[in-house]
Amino acid sequence: MNAWHRRALPLLFAGCVLFFIQGCGGPARTYRPRPASAPGPAPSGTYKPYVINGVTYYPLPSSNGFQQSGFASWYGKKFHGRHTANGETYDMHATTAAHKTLPMNTMVLVKNLENGREAVVRINDRGPFVRGRIIDLSYRAAHDLGMADIGVARVRIAAMGEVAGLNRGSPGQFVKFYDFTRGNFYVQVASFAQSDNARRFIRTLRQKGLSADIIRVAPNGRIFFRVQVSAGTRLQEAEQLEARLRQSGFPDAFVVAR
Repeated sequence: MNAWHRRALPLLFAGCVLFFIQGCGGPARTYRPRPASAPGPAPSGTYKPYVINGVTYYPLPSSNGFQQSGFASWYGKKFHGRHTANGETYDMHATTAAHKTLPMNTMVLVKNLENGREAVVRINDRGPFVRGRIIDLSYRAAHDLGMADIGVARVRIAAMGEVAGLNRGSPGQFVKFYDFTRGNFYVQVASFAQSDNARRFIRTLRQKGLSADIIRVAPNGRIFFRVQVSAGTRLQEAEQLEARLRQSGFPDAFVVAR
């Protein structure tokens, strides 16, 4: 296990149970907004596969076109001042967040689907490692989204841009993505290490009347075969298909753009 994994694991594990132990942080009167510190180059270890509770996670080489829906949680003052997975100091009053696989320093638009409020956060940590939860927000971000008192809310996230080049050891340059509501959308329903398994899975999808493709990728040099279902050119239509697939026995389905 890499050094940053050893530092991050206690924080991430504790973050998973924070909601159950402390109701997700302190009262709103403790809110003292401060600007987020400028991001620095992420250590190369944040781009390598890592294992949490027996599950291996593979960070994405790029977040371009990334869309996802699910539940957001947040972590607060218990972790304020500790190290995040990329080596920064966690500031609960900055607009940052943890995600399991998005590249570090990805800027993400988060929309609270329960009240319509939005916030933009920067990914600087890993987590949350609770089934069904897709992002762990700072207290500031949770406050802006109107979910600090509730603790967990249904959200949609979309990558708005990222710092390219960090995984090659350079300082990186911010690249902004445009018009993420339109494009060629797909819903990813599975990923396999063996192409034969992916082909068998596609035959099952086609029996259900779904048009699916196999996308060969090699993050960090390891080959995977992702099964993605065509979902049209509008984000809203893709999200509707994602919801149907989740209800049809594919609980980990999420929207991507190509």
